[in-house]
Amino acid sequence: MNASAGIGMTSDRTRARMVEALRKAGIRDEKVLAVLLELPRHAFVEPGIASRAYEDTPLPIGHGQTISSPYIVALMTQLLLENGTPARVLEIGTGCGYQAAVLSKLVKEVYTLERIAPLMDKARRHLRDLRVYNVRFKHADGYKGYVEGAPYDGILCAATAARVPEALKEQLAVGGRLVIPVGSTEDQWLHVVERTATGFTEQKREAVRFVPLLPGLA
Repeated sequence: MNASAGIGMTSDRTRARMVEALRKAGIRDEKVLAVLLELPRHAFVEPGIASRAYEDTPLPIGHGQTISSPYIVALMTQLLLENGTPARVLEIGTGCGYQAAVLSKLVKEVYTLERIAPLMDKARRHLRDLRVYNVRFKHADGYKGYVEGAPYDGILCAATAARVPEALKEQLAVGGRLVIPVGSTEDQWLHVVERTATGFTEQKREAVRFVPLLPGLA
């Protein structure tokens, strides 16, 4: 059976129900919804919980990390694309690779950073199985970003920072946008930072809950 096939609670019909629920929850970008309809989220989690892959909830992926809920993946992607489709995107926190796979279907080039080497290796296998070839994986400290690939038209961070890291802001292209959860363990909000010709603007958008953005490698 190929990675995108599924039966029962991992079937195309189940995925379609998930997308319809996301639409009702306020996700309006039909390009994003089309990608979530196409991608087999169950292929990114352990077989024992694959039947829960299309529930709107985060799920454990090991090493104290989670795959974000479908709504959060859709929302962050929609925010990233709100002012147009970026060509080059940096993702902070590869995890299981699902968000990177979503981005790969929407933008030309994706760089994705993961500080936990075994997670990065697993994500690389997931995307290889799905024949995704426009994602570059880096075992790196997300706080520092990846200056070698900069500037980026978009940056998406899947972990919460106490404040927006300056390194990520500086790696944005003019006109680029950064979507990142900011706050404490108990009080986190998605922020959207945009780089203009004269500086940066920042908006607080929606309450969320993410694992913390940690420095260093593991």
